[in-house]
Amino acid sequence: MVAIAGGAAFTFGYVEQVELLIAAGAEVVTFDPVRDEDLPEGTRGVILPGGFPEVYASELSANERLRARMAEFVASGGAVVAECAGLLYLSRELDDHPMCGILDAKAEMTGRLTLGYRDAVAVQDSVLTRAGERYRGHEFHRTVCTPPDNPVWRWIDGGDGYASDRVLASYLHLHWAGSPVLAARFVGECR
Repeated sequence: MVAIAGGAAFTFGYVEQVELLIAAGAEVVTFDPVRDEDLPEGTRGVILPGGFPEVYASELSANERLRARMAEFVASGGAVVAECAGLLYLSRELDDHPMCGILDAKAEMTGRLTLGYRDAVAVQDSVLTRAGERYRGHEFHRTVCTPPDNPVWRWIDGGDGYASDRVLASYLHLHWAGSPVLAARFVGECR
């Protein structure tokens, strides 16, 4: 089962991502990190899409049970893909509000809009990509996340993300319909 974050804090995702996950054999369910205190039963993979967690930072932080559950899920080998808002949620803190602490990074709002398409090359294998593969995606945010402890993307015009063998988190939004293999890989990592 793949659980995709939704609710008010995680509002940006592509419908094709869900369709591709289902076509790859996944059961897909949604959960709301502001309200739900646990991941859906049977969750083997989590996708944290884009949105506006900075608007809901205090509510996300107040849900200590789910934040702890996310950390346990990753520690036990759960697969996670986090794009933009998801990156912030996995960080140690967002605007001084404790988040999941899965990434040793601090996120904060800025007055600067970062917007544009990016050509990216995966630096290492992850639950989604393989080292050396090229992707095109976009980023749209007014936050910074520091320090970049483990770059996963090398962008032609700068930028990075975070990766371990079970977590891929960055500002880069990928449209999976452009690379349908991503869904099959992620479902394979969730078995």
